[in-house]
Amino acid sequence: MRILYIDIDTLRPDHLSCYGYGRKTSPNIDEIAKRGIVFTNCFASDAPCLPSRAAMFSGRLGIHNGVVGHGGTAADPFIVGAQRGFSHQREYWGFVELLKKAGGFYTVSVSPFAERHSAWWFCAGFREFFNPGKGGMEIATDVYPYAEEWLRKNAEKDNWFLHINFWDPHTPYRTPKEERVDLGPIPPQVKWLTQEIIDKHLQSFGPHSAREPFGIGEKEVERWWKSFWEDIPTQIDSPEAFYRWIDGYDQGIRFADKYVGKILEILEEKGVLDDTVIIVTSDHAENLGELNVYGDHQTADYITNRVPFILKWPGLEPGINNTLYYQVDLAATILGLLNIEIPKRWDGIDFSEELKRREYKGRDYLVISNCAWSCQRSVVWNDWLMIRTYHEGLKDFPKIMLFNIKEDPHEVRNLAEERQDIVGKCMVMLDEWFEEMMNKSDNRIDPMQTVLKEGGPYHTREDAEAYARRLKETGRERHAEKILNWLKEGRYWR
Repeated sequence: MRILYIDIDTLRPDHLSCYGYGRKTSPNIDEIAKRGIVFTNCFASDAPCLPSRAAMFSGRLGIHNGVVGHGGTAADPFIVGAQRGFSHQREYWGFVELLKKAGGFYTVSVSPFAERHSAWWFCAGFREFFNPGKGGMEIATDVYPYAEEWLRKNAEKDNWFLHINFWDPHTPYRTPKEERVDLGPIPPQVKWLTQEIIDKHLQSFGPHSAREPFGIGEKEVERWWKSFWEDIPTQIDSPEAFYRWIDGYDQGIRFADKYVGKILEILEEKGVLDDTVIIVTSDHAENLGELNVYGDHQTADYITNRVPFILKWPGLEPGINNTLYYQVDLAATILGLLNIEIPKRWDGIDFSEELKRREYKGRDYLVISNCAWSCQRSVVWNDWLMIRTYHEGLKDFPKIMLFNIKEDPHEVRNLAEERQDIVGKCMVMLDEWFEEMMNKSDNRIDPMQTVLKEGGPYHTREDAEAYARRLKETGRERHAEKILNWLKEGRYWR
């Protein structure tokens, strides 16, 4: 068996044609979707990039593997301790190690991820590792040649696993001008962002908010972004500016999709396309205006944590699966389909029998997190998303937010005050989940508490004073005072 794992960074499912988007952003991924199972409610347990891949490839949630942030102690896996063996013991094997050692797969990765995040544990289990060397600033033409060369030499061999990591939808948007295509008009799904909502965002604050979509408003950063995409707006001050921003994101998806198509062409040319398992997914999605975050992944919410997951598996009937899964569940499910025993320490659950019988049940609810830009844990249950904020980062987040994601997928109307009954139920789920996680923990350490003790979300620690100055300069003194008060309380590093 051959397995192709296409990992497209920062990919929103609702901006893929096969998930109902009104633009043709993903014709080649759509072809895979027609022949596979499309999971519509798959969530990264921990976002963004580093915690997400740590969970997916270890099989354990961030609260158990220790990785919940992008810097500080909680950006590294928990140390095993005194029982650490001479070599990696089977009970600690992750997804790739199990494929290699238990499944007999020849494992290969094309990705800059390990270097970008100093996540050298990610290399464990890979027989070959190709780093294009640009630290996540790669475009598809930087990544594809490594995959092309390997596939042309090896595609016809059996039992290989190839991980290919594209980065094109990630900011700064940098699809070459000559590669941009006419995607058609802005679809209705994007027109939720009205001038009224934008005006509220402009009066609020936060890195990557409507006033500062490039970060905290530094001019040199703005110039750097615009060197890649000259038409990118410097503020999101109107729907028209927002649509130009959306163009950058959508073109990144289409550019990555073009090279997905080239990979499929090689597999077809080699006569192995039909027999190859294909997985298409992402590490996390991307807020594009939701919660006043533009072009970043700063929250534990329906938008950032919900990821596409498409599985083409020979012998499994194509279709739509709407049930709730963690992404780590689908890692376990793939191993289950391969009859590989999953370590007892894994949090991922094998749902392979559900897929075979097409009797989808999934999970009753999920708890998702983000500790890189804010410290949040959220409950996804039925049509509801409840966000519990423990540290707002440089944002204006209330302690509790509640959204009906069926009626309000872009999280505009906070119903926490109106629906205290739902908040209460979700809080019980969150407490039950935490107790269960701590009971199963090797050391009973909550890594989110580590983040809080070390000064809060990593990406907000060093920018607090500079951003407070920016807020004063732009007439938002009361927001500046809030941040300065947080600094006095010692909530950020200086």
